[in-house]
Parts: sequence; C-alpha cells; structure tokens
Amino acid sequence: MKKFVCVLLCLCMAAGLAALPAAAGEELIQVTDDIAVSAGYDWTRFKGQNVSLNVYNWGLYISDGSDESVDVLAAFQELTGIKVNYTTYDTNESMYAKLKSGGASYDVIVPSDYMIGKMVNEDMLEPLDMANIPNFASIGAAYKGQSYDPADAYSVPYMWGLVGIVYNSTMVSETPDSWAALWDEQYANSVLMFNNSRDAFAIAAKKLGMSLNPRSTEDVNLIAEELKAQKYVVQAYVMDEIFDKMEGGEAALAPYYAGDAIVMMDENPDLGFVIPKEGTNYFVDAMCIPKGAKNKEAAEMFINYMCEVDVGAANCDFIGYSTPIDAVRGELPEELANSPIAYPSAAVLANTETFEALPEEINAAMDRAWSDMKSYDENGSGWVVPVFLVSAMGLAAFNIWRRRAKRRRKEMY
Repeated sequence: MKKFVCVLLCLCMAAGLAALPAAAGEELIQVTDDIAVSAGYDWTRFKGQNVSLNVYNWGLYISDGSDESVDVLAAFQELTGIKVNYTTYDTNESMYAKLKSGGASYDVIVPSDYMIGKMVNEDMLEPLDMANIPNFASIGAAYKGQSYDPADAYSVPYMWGLVGIVYNSTMVSETPDSWAALWDEQYANSVLMFNNSRDAFAIAAKKLGMSLNPRSTEDVNLIAEELKAQKYVVQAYVMDEIFDKMEGGEAALAPYYAGDAIVMMDENPDLGFVIPKEGTNYFVDAMCIPKGAKNKEAAEMFINYMCEVDVGAANCDFIGYSTPIDAVRGELPEELANSPIAYPSAAVLANTETFEALPEEINAAMDRAWSDMKSYDENGSGWVVPVFLVSAMGLAAFNIWRRRAKRRRKEMY
C-alpha cells in the first residue's frame, strides 16, 4: 500500500478530509490511513441526499476489511455519503439470469468480457458518461477498445487474468503441463472442475485442440462428450468452494483464475499454478451500469472511485488479480507486481484466447449440453453402469471369500 509521511498523515486525520499534495503535484484527499483520492473530483455532491447504490460483484473480489485488508467500501461511504448495498454472485450466468428476470435492481455490476458483449447486444447496459469517470484515462491502452465494447461505451476494466491449473505438489506425481491432467484417472475423485458452463467448455475445448468459442452445435456436442468422459475423476464442480478445498488439501488438481490461485498459494505453500501448454482463456472483468439503474450518476462516481490508485492497489493486494492501471501496479508489493502468475510473460499471453459473445443458437446448445452433462450420472448411463458392475463384482467376490474363510475357521475347530 502507498504510505504517506507520518506527520502529514496525522495532521490530515485530525482535520478530517484534508487535501494532501501528491508527489507529482496533484492534490489528494486523505479519506483513511490507506486511501487518498484525487482532490479535483467533486466527491461530495451527493452528501445529505440519502443516495444508495446496489453493487453486484463476484464473490471475494474486493478489499473488504477482512484479514487486515483495507475496507474500500467503507472509505467510499465516508468520502461520498453514499450508502453501498454490496452483494455477490459466483458466475456470469447467474448474474445475467438475475438481471434478465427483472427480480432485482442494481446500479453497478462487474461482468466478464463475453457477458458484457451479450448484455450490450440485448440492450441490458447503460452507456456511460465518461465526464463522470475521468479516471478512465488511467486505464492502459491494451485494455481499451476490446471486441466486447469497441467504443468503450459501456464498460470500464476492473481486473484481468488467465485461467490455469492449481495443483497440490504433495498429491500429484509430477507438475501438470496439460489440461489432460484434469482427466487423468490416477487422480480420480481428487479433481475439481468449474461449476459454470463457459469455463468448463473452454477447458475441454482446449484439451481437444479447439477454439474456446464453439462455432457450431456440433462443436458444442463434441466438447460436451469430453466433459462427460471427465466425470468419473471429478470430486466436485465448484466456484468459490475451491478455496476451502484446495487450501485444505482436499483435492489434487483444479482449474481456476490466476488471481485466486495467488490467494490460495498464500494460504497453502504446497499449492502451485501452471498455464497448460495448449493455451488458455485471457479475460477482462469490467464495471458496468445495468439498464434502468436508479442512480446512474452516483454509480459512475463509484466506478471512478474504483479506478483511484490507492483503491485499485488495495483491491489488487487483497484479491491477487491483475490491474489494467499501470499506476496501480507501481503501488503493489514487489512480490505481486512482479509475479509471473499475475503478470505473465508476452509468450504466455500470446498463447491465449478471449471469450466472444456467442450466437444465441450456440448459447442455447451449450446450456442444454451442460445440463445433460451435469445430470449424466443421475440417469444410470455412461460410466455409472460399469463402475456399478465392478463394485458389485467386487462385493460378490468379497462375500464369497468371507463365506469360505468362515467355513475354514469352523473346520479348524
């Protein structure tokens, strides 16, 4: 975290919200010990107006004050007088379904790239007024003008990263280098898998040497068969549950996001992380405002706040994900700023692919195939039958042995 000179800090805290000169000459407003924001922005225009924001974000995806982290939401409320109602989701699909149903009203959401494209196509997002988000200028050029929002009209990048394999070095025979490791029978009942269709299909597609963006329903069906073939080694399909399972040594292998892998590795030194040789998904999660949001201007203020250097650094330091803001990276602890997991080499990035917003026909086929795959064992088909037969044969053999042993004991006496 960026630290200020102790004497100045004490003076500022004693005076409440005081302006401080930054190293580059820009004035800052000190909000808390760890958070200072740009003084040139009108942060107080909603004070006394009883404004609240409903923010909907991924789980474990913000610095929330736990584990001695910075509570960036509390600092925002203190700075602006805006109350934040913060709730979480575990997949893009569950977030989309909730908004599509009309059963909830949110002011800020943080979808991934392909979901942003889908929501733009379905007129589910508000165009942003960048005059209220001047910190958009600090977003790196590499993260602007993406295919899901080429004019940067609907989204402001929040974090980015790659998907790889988290592995427990005490439970694997050798360091995995391929997605095929997640199908390896020696790890039966010790493999975790994504509990969302897009990530799971992407991994199976890469294993097959295919694009992670299916081009036809035939592609979808082929990938689904590969996921069915994996089921006998899968212990559980997970999202945030992965933290307890991998940190607690309950599984040997799991695909997950690089930022979360860093957090898990901090908790369990036996864990490692690799990007498979077949390549992987490169993703960007961005802040957006849903269509019809009740407090759009306040939501734009929140997005601008999240792009402040101290706020971005606090979030990156706590969640481990990669920042699209160069100035934020410069404020991170050295081990995170130089981490090859958080900031991989150009060679690794060159072997990545981004998710695209798929045609509705492909999305529908994927949804059906995912549902069929998840219920595959419940229908008494596929691998369940041979496994059941083998188990039954084993039990029968054990019962025969037990009867014979019982007879031998009787004969001895």
